[in-house]
Amino acid sequence: MGFVLDERLASSSFFIEDWPLCRVALKSDRTWPWLYLVPRRDNIREICELSVLDQVDFIREVAMAQQALQILYKPEKINTAALGNMVPQLHVHVFARYKDDRAWPQPVWAVQAAETPYTDQEKQAEIQKLKKCFEGLRRGDKAACHQ
Repeated sequence: MGFVLDERLASSSFFIEDWPLCRVALKSDRTWPWLYLVPRRDNIREICELSVLDQVDFIREVAMAQQALQILYKPEKINTAALGNMVPQLHVHVFARYKDDRAWPQPVWAVQAAETPYTDQEKQAEIQKLKKCFEGLRRGDKAACHQ
């Protein structure tokens, strides 16, 4: 059948690019710099269901997403979570946290607040900034994230 992104993930994010294993998307709420990574494998709910080689690629890709957020947004903490309570398709949330954000130090899910959507211009700027940083990190050039 091929990879199909769960509709709840698709409707709450913007496609950035496909990596060797994961689809990478920007959450459609600009409250926090927030990425979704979704392995492009059918019927996978848990990390342990991935092949061993996919598990290695998965961790490598999650680490690259964390590194990009760390460099671009300079947060106090990067949160990484694979919950799956609402969307069973394996996906990981990777997002930046700040001591002055509205949920700190609680989990972001503890805060019930209206989302802050991106404008079209903000969305395109964030996607381009992230793509440029990802490309630089793939080349081993962290400085590309600062240009």
